[in-house]
Amino acid sequence: MPPPTPKTLSPIQSAAEIIRKSKRGVVLSGAGISTPSGIPDFRSPHSGLWSKVEPLEVASALSFRYDPLRFFEWLRPLARQILTAEPNAAHLAVSRLQQMGFIQTIVTQNIDGLHQKAGSKNVLEVHGTFGTMTCVKCYTKVSSQPYLRPYLEQGMIPRCPSCGGILKPDVILFGEQMPYQPWRQAQKASQHCDLMIVAGSSLEVLPVARLPMQAVERGAHLIIINHTPTYLDVRADVVFSDDVAVILPQIVAEILRQTPAE
Repeated sequence: MPPPTPKTLSPIQSAAEIIRKSKRGVVLSGAGISTPSGIPDFRSPHSGLWSKVEPLEVASALSFRYDPLRFFEWLRPLARQILTAEPNAAHLAVSRLQQMGFIQTIVTQNIDGLHQKAGSKNVLEVHGTFGTMTCVKCYTKVSSQPYLRPYLEQGMIPRCPSCGGILKPDVILFGEQMPYQPWRQAQKASQHCDLMIVAGSSLEVLPVARLPMQAVERGAHLIIINHTPTYLDVRADVVFSDDVAVILPQIVAEILRQTPAE
């Protein structure tokens, strides 16, 4: 891990001090926390997934209904990247902060499961998960695991074991509602937290982008780590326009330095 530079030393110290005083912290993570693990984001001008294809044509509830094969063809390389990716330093830092008792809840817009691979608990996947699939005909829900290898290696479309209908991964497509329980829990955590850390999210996707505002309006501290500006930068205690996989480990190291040895 590279040492803090003079430019970022003071903000790192400030962020560490804020985190050390928190007891009900929430991390809101977006695509930027997983790009260092090799997973492309959606909105970067040249490398993002939506720079190559119109999202409503392949990743909407309507397009899936009428042309599921195109969806699965588009998803296949991305699914392979997601399922072989490993947590990076940012995921591990979030897990460490949770183990230290400063972070209670992780709200993620990602569907890659890397927070869980890093050892984090109480991860709310508000945009769905690859872990399960649901039949579009009879609504049977199954584990994705038995279907992944035939799909990734041979392109076999997952079929329901009960009725033969197509199994749709439980990721949220355009035009679909977010999963009720994770979203309700995310709202509750945001409304009762004393700190929110935005890690790798541009805060452009609603309604998740409103969660940090809910926290700030109830008196919570706000730390934002993201390459590009967000609409809430002016309300944040500390803002880092940098790589979350660099900054978060530096903050953890500073917390350990500030914490007296027992």
